[in-house]
Amino acid sequence: MTTLLFSHAASLAHVTPAGHPERVDRIKAVNQVLASSHFKDLERREAPLGRDEDVLRAHAYEHLERVRALSPIEGFEYLDPDTVMSPGTLEAALRAVGAATAGVDAVFRGEADNVFCAQRPPGHHAESRRAMGFCFFNQAAIAAHYARDRYDAERVAVVDFDVHHGNGTQDIFWFDPDLFYGSTHQMPLYPGTGFVQETGAGNIFNAPLRAGDGSEQFREAMNSVILPALDVFAPDLVIISAGFDAHHRDPLGSLQLAEEDFAWITLKLMEAAEIHCGGRIVSVLEGGYDLQGLGASAGIHVQALMRGNADTQDQDLEDNEDEF
Repeated sequence: MTTLLFSHAASLAHVTPAGHPERVDRIKAVNQVLASSHFKDLERREAPLGRDEDVLRAHAYEHLERVRALSPIEGFEYLDPDTVMSPGTLEAALRAVGAATAGVDAVFRGEADNVFCAQRPPGHHAESRRAMGFCFFNQAAIAAHYARDRYDAERVAVVDFDVHHGNGTQDIFWFDPDLFYGSTHQMPLYPGTGFVQETGAGNIFNAPLRAGDGSEQFREAMNSVILPALDVFAPDLVIISAGFDAHHRDPLGSLQLAEEDFAWITLKLMEAAEIHCGGRIVSVLEGGYDLQGLGASAGIHVQALMRGNADTQDQDLEDNEDEF
């Protein structure tokens, strides 16, 4: 497999107040793991700056202008009690957008089989007109619209395994049957959306989990709800909202997933992408707030992307967990 990594130092410039869970150390933990010898063959590129026209594929003009207007010259600016900007936030958020759209370019141009975007801030809570939940621009939704507009992809799917429901992606996709959103997430939990009954235009598939659920319940939800619906949808591109806060160590949730669960779902999504869209996957980093759990989970996710179509089995990936 040819896997491409997009990253940028701007992620380090999005500073949050002391004690905030969405902190600079998150991306440092991911970068440290991806610097190990396991990833020596990973092709790396600098994330470009996202363009206004791409942000506006998924967000209202007023939203973009509000985020830009509130960007501080110094100190912090709160968009809500959880979502805070520093002077480096706007560039970091736009680099995250640029990584996602460049990832779409790479897989449709045949430059890579799949892409991982190691950027922050996350994006899946950002609705078309509102920043929230640490998120400013919804890079997964932007990438989906970009693929349709730029490459005539008729159907694009986002699969989200973050512990929190991606209300923003659901909001942006709600009325469009050619955009698929499938999510496993803990309920009840922030942001309070993600019920099974929330189905949009028949294109939304929520499989909520309960606090304490682990590998068995997660895999059953994927196997019984998300993956069959994805096969019926038959996407031209699969986008992964790769949140690793469903890990058992994470302080913001109470699911009990381990690294091998993230390897498993990555391989399953690769199988589906191989069947339907020539293996095209763009994965964007979402949550994950325990540094050890985040680093190990992101590492095994990327290793699966790199090796999953070379007859890699779950055990081959598990053997490397403790080295991350």
